[in-house]
Amino acid sequence: MIHTFSISSSPAANLKTNLHAYTPTITISTNTNFLVDNCTRKITSPQIKKWVIQSSDNPTVVITSPPDDAAILESASSVVRKFYQGINRRDLVSVETLIAENCVYEDLIFPRPFVGRQAILEFFMKFIDAISTDLQFAIDDISEEDTSAIGVTWHLEWKGKTFPFSKGCSFYRLEVVNGQRQIVYGRDSVEPAIKPGETALVAIRGVAWLLQKFPNLADWL
Repeated sequence: MIHTFSISSSPAANLKTNLHAYTPTITISTNTNFLVDNCTRKITSPQIKKWVIQSSDNPTVVITSPPDDAAILESASSVVRKFYQGINRRDLVSVETLIAENCVYEDLIFPRPFVGRQAILEFFMKFIDAISTDLQFAIDDISEEDTSAIGVTWHLEWKGKTFPFSKGCSFYRLEVVNGQRQIVYGRDSVEPAIKPGETALVAIRGVAWLLQKFPNLADWL
């Protein structure tokens, strides 16, 4: 989101310092001696505040295109963090606005995905009704770079202590719906209580051998 500022020759007493605090990088353009003639440079909002305060002996800074905070999209990672925070607070009202109407949510311990916002909220209602409020999600790591796809590793904690067999890895895809980023797809993979170890490799090898010998079995997958 780009905003252009101009310089006018108003007295220093008219200096306007009531700028909105916001985070995106913006562009300032000027052709006065306050900065280099005809230069354009990118600066962040904390620098703007400092620049305005330090320019009390210079012309007034006039915002020709004020920022619209409502138009600034929330980051995908922030939406996902709010999703977990809402579950931890048992606040499904706040979670509802983060989920798209046609969202598809897969928890891999269930045979079928939950399709649609209402079905997903009903699942989480059963989840929070089944566990104590002392059991909370704790995010270990979350991706920040992509604006539409977010990976999260997490675990559960009981009164601040790690709960056994509770590690998980989740993936979320988000889209902008009516000017707001919402989750349109989610998948959870949770640590199993029984860990087969190398036995799992033996089972995979056996299934692969059967498929090679009897290709028609693939129709049953």
